[in-house]
Amino acid sequence: MSGSSPRSPDPPGVVAPKAVPSFELRFRPSIDLIHVVRCFVADFYSKVVGEDDVAHRLALATHELLENACKYSADGEAALYVECESQGRAVSVRTVNRATAEQVRSLEQTFAEISAAPTAAELYLEAMRRTAVREQGSGGLGLARIWAEGDMRLRLVVDGDRVEIHAVGQIVDG
Repeated sequence: MSGSSPRSPDPPGVVAPKAVPSFELRFRPSIDLIHVVRCFVADFYSKVVGEDDVAHRLALATHELLENACKYSADGEAALYVECESQGRAVSVRTVNRATAEQVRSLEQTFAEISAAPTAAELYLEAMRRTAVREQGSGGLGLARIWAEGDMRLRLVVDGDRVEIHAVGQIVDG
C-alpha cells in the first residue's frame, strides 16, 4: 500500500481536473490585454509541452480567437479555454462569447468559406487580399491565419446567441 487513500469520486456536477495542465480564463474583453494573455500562453505551454512551435501555435490561436471574441462580444464578456491532451497529442484553444444575430450570420458565412476552401494557404491569401481593400473588419483573416500558420482545424458551434470557436491541432514531434 502506498500510504495514500484512494480519491473519492467528485460530487455530481463537479468536473475532475485534467491530468495535463490546462486553464480557463474568464475575460472582460480588453484589446490591450490580449498580448499579455498570448505571452502567458506561449510561456506556459512551452514549459508544459517542451516544444516552442506548439506553444507558439497555441499562442497564435489564442491571440486571434480572443481578439475576435473581444471585438464581437455582445455582452462584454468572453471565456478562453486552452488545453493540451498528452495522450492524443492534441492541443486546442476555444473561445466562448455571446454575439448578435448579425455577427452569428457573419461567422457562419466565414466558416462556410473555410469549409469550401481547397487549402489553408489559398484561404489565407484570399483573406489577405480581401482585407487589404476593406474599410472595416478583417473578413476572417485571423481564422484563416490560425488554419494556415497555426496548422489548426477550426470549428464553429452556435447555440442561439452563444458562439464557440474551436481551434484544434496536433503536437508533431520535430
